[in-house]
Amino acid sequence: MGWILLKLIDAYVTVIIIWAILSWVPYRPGGPTESVRKGLGAVVEPYIGIFRRFLPPMGGIDCSPVLAIIVLEFIGRALARF
Repeated sequence: MGWILLKLIDAYVTVIIIWAILSWVPYRPGGPTESVRKGLGAVVEPYIGIFRRFLPPMGGIDCSPVLAIIVLEFIGRALARF
């Protein structure tokens, strides 16, 4: 059962990374990445929002995805022990 949670955490980390990379791609309404951005944003934004309260974007750089991934990795390592 623990390995399933680890795989889900790995998948979610991958989704966060893809979402962060897409944030660097110029946004065009109706463009090819719009639906992907909306879908990933619906999955990632609620979790990332928790960390944005503690670590707001500084100088146009949002470090909250990095903090979110670190927390997920910490949880994954803790679960791996059980």
